[in-house]
Order: sequence, then C-alpha cells, then structure tokens
Amino acid sequence: MRREYAASNATACVGKGNTMIDKLLHTREVKALKQLLAGCRAVVLTCHVRPDGDAIGSTLGLAHLLSGMGVRAKVVTPDQPPRMLEFMPGYNDIVPFTRYQEYGRQLVADADLIIGCDFNQWSRLSELADVVSAAKAHKVIIDHHENPDADVDLLISYPDMSSTCELVFRLIAAMGYYDEMDLNCATALCTGIITDTRNLSVNTKHIDLYQILVELLEKGVDKSLILKETLDTKSEDALRLTSFALCERLTVYKEHRAAVVWLGRDDLSRYRYEKGDTEGLVNQALSLRGVVYAIFLREDEDEVRLSMRSIGNFPVSHICSDHFSGGGHLQAAGGQFKGNVHECIAELERIMPEYDEEMKKAVDRLTAEGYILRL
Repeated sequence: MRREYAASNATACVGKGNTMIDKLLHTREVKALKQLLAGCRAVVLTCHVRPDGDAIGSTLGLAHLLSGMGVRAKVVTPDQPPRMLEFMPGYNDIVPFTRYQEYGRQLVADADLIIGCDFNQWSRLSELADVVSAAKAHKVIIDHHENPDADVDLLISYPDMSSTCELVFRLIAAMGYYDEMDLNCATALCTGIITDTRNLSVNTKHIDLYQILVELLEKGVDKSLILKETLDTKSEDALRLTSFALCERLTVYKEHRAAVVWLGRDDLSRYRYEKGDTEGLVNQALSLRGVVYAIFLREDEDEVRLSMRSIGNFPVSHICSDHFSGGGHLQAAGGQFKGNVHECIAELERIMPEYDEEMKKAVDRLTAEGYILRL
C-alpha cells in the first residue's frame, strides 16, 4: 500500500461556531487532503458497485462542495444508483460506468484527482477498477470499513465512524470549508448518515454525531424528505416482494439465534425487482425477538449476494471474510457465494455451529444490558 501521508497527531474538527470539536482526525491527513484539493482542476468521485445512500451521499456531497469552489467535479459510479435516491440533488448528473463507458473513461483520464468513497479496495469498483487504477491522477480513498487494502496516495480510513458521510463532514469542517457547504452538499451527507445508521438507531458510536446532524439541519436539510424517500417508501412491487420474502423465504434457526431470508432469481423476476427494492430486508429479519444475527441472500445470475447484520457485537464480518470472500463492519457485512441460493443456505447451515460460542457471548452482553432475548 502506497501511503505518502502517514497519520500523526490528532486535529480538531471545527464546524459552525466551533461547536463541532473532536480529536478523531489525523492532522497530516487533513492537511494532505486540503493540499491535493487546492491544486486540482478536475476531480472524479467514485464509490462501490451497487451503491447505497452512504456511497452516493459522500460522493455527491463532495462533488457539490468542490463545484461550489470552482472545481469540475463529476461522480462516476460502477453501475446505476438505486432509484430511491433520485430525490438527491445531482442524482441525474451521475455517470454510471455500465451505461456510459467511453464518457466515464474520458472523465477519469482527464482528472487530476480521483476520490473513492465508501470502499476499502479497488475490486469494489467492478469493471471500473482497472480504469481507475491505470489513471495517472492522484488517488484518495475516504472510507469507514475495516481492513483497507488499496494502493493510493492518501488513505483516510476510520472504521469507527457511523458512515463515510460522517467522515466527509468532519473532513470538510477540519479543512475549514464548513461555510462552503451548501444545501445540496448537506442534503447528500445527511442522506448517507441517515441511511447507514437507520435514522441514528445503529452505528452511533460518537455522541457528537447528533451535533453533526444538527449542523446539517441548520443548512436547511429536509430530514423528513430523506426519511420518506429512503426508509419509508417502496414501490408496489417492492412491497409485495418484501412481504413474499418474509412470509415464504424466512427461516429462523433458534439453536443458533440466526434468521435467514432469501430470494431466488425467479422470485426477483416475478416481482419485477429493481435495485434497492430489498433495502432493509435483512434488518427486518434481525428485528425478530431473540435473533442475534440475520442474513439476507439474493440470487444473481452466477452467484449469491449475502448481506448480514447483528446485535451484541456478534462478528458477522468474520463470517463474511472467513467463508464468503467479503467483509465489512463487525455488525454489518456482506459477501458472495459461487453457486445457487440453495447451496448457499446449505453452506450457512454447515458453518453456523462454528459461531455458537460468539453467539452466546453476544447473548450474555445483551442480557447484561437488559435486553429481552426469549425466542
């Protein structure tokens, strides 16, 4: 890993009126990022394949900030962002590489700086990865996932952040650009924070995250709109698909305190699945009383995509990294399985006993905190 700017010494991250002060960011990283931004004319921002609210929020947020500062900033995503995010300012200006390959290649080639948000290795860019890796521009990754592994000029990685958007806000404030943040930028960042924390119900390790939200709202952000569009609204097909999955494709493994919900290719076709339609389904399985971890399986053409969530610090990231070529956060991770969905379920059933001791530790932690875990 090439990292020209080593971390050293914490810096204060200052928002409006010096209210946003913490010592979470490294001084040299903040200065290095500001130096790189000061010398660039054209920036490409990108994120992981199958982008979510945090990926699109962090890239669009930075794009709005930089555009307001006179920099040509374009968001190039590996594939089409989900339609549930089309309310976000700048959504229609995003360049999905799967649709506009030549234009995307040209933007990357012309950039002086490429900033990757919300991923920790280039493979997460799918077919765009080789294009970005071959570019001569300086490269920066801003991310909150564990175990980063990418050859970049500047790596800004803080796995204890709730979201990449939280990290981007802190960086903007630390660089002294809070006043340059307009409503569009604030809306994008707020969207990422809300979606990755399920409206501040998970991943809120730092108490001043609530202050960050206040400062974003003071920019004029319509939080109700974000909640409605991202968490509280589904198409008719998506609602029927979710209902079908929970009624017909949900299995609870009581002895392991696990829940698995799955959808095969025929199911997805029947309900005219679109990207984003299954968002939050794994959390609904996790909401079952007594369940410590939940797994959602979606069968694609040649593989199964896994999404895992847990409570009580049960390490679903270990399951993903150990068995499914994936990873992520301790309690929110993903992976993939080469085969069909039934083979994947059989593999999960085979390995679940390996994690029963961790499950019992999670139960003990949750019980000590007062949670009721009867099944």
